[in-house]
Amino acid sequence: MKIKNEKGFTMIEILLVVMIIGILASLVAPRLAGRSEDARKQAAQADIEGGLSLALDLYEVDQGRYPEKLEDLIKQPAGADRWKGPYLKRRLPKDPWKTPYLYRFPGSHNSDGYDLFSAGGDRQEGTEDDIANWESLDSQR
Repeated sequence: MKIKNEKGFTMIEILLVVMIIGILASLVAPRLAGRSEDARKQAAQADIEGGLSLALDLYEVDQGRYPEKLEDLIKQPAGADRWKGPYLKRRLPKDPWKTPYLYRFPGSHNSDGYDLFSAGGDRQEGTEDDIANWESLDSQR
C-alpha cells in the first residue's frame, strides 16, 4: 500500500492567516484614513497659498485691483483693458473634495483685499474645517 504525501494548507491554517490579516487591517485602516484627510487639507492649503494666490496677484499687478470673481482669471472681463491672461492654464481648479474654491472681493477677513477658501470636507462654509488664506496669514504674524 502506497502512502500519499499530500502537500497544502489545512483549513485551520488558512483561517488563522485570514484572522491575522483581519486584525492587522483593523489596526492600520484608521491611521490611513486620518492621513488621507490631512493630505487633502494640505493640498487645499497649497492651492490657496500657491497657484490661485499667484494668479490673483498677477491679475492685480496688471489691472491695479483684484478680480470681481475667479472666472476673471480665465476669461477677460469687460473693462479689463490691461488683462494679460489667462492667469490659470486651464479651468478653475476644484478643492480636494471636488468643490469649487470660494472667493470674495473685497474680502472681509483678509487685509490683502480678498478672501480665498475651501469649505473643507463637510462642504459647509463657516465651519471648523474651512481652509482659508486669512488663517495662513494669521499664523505668519
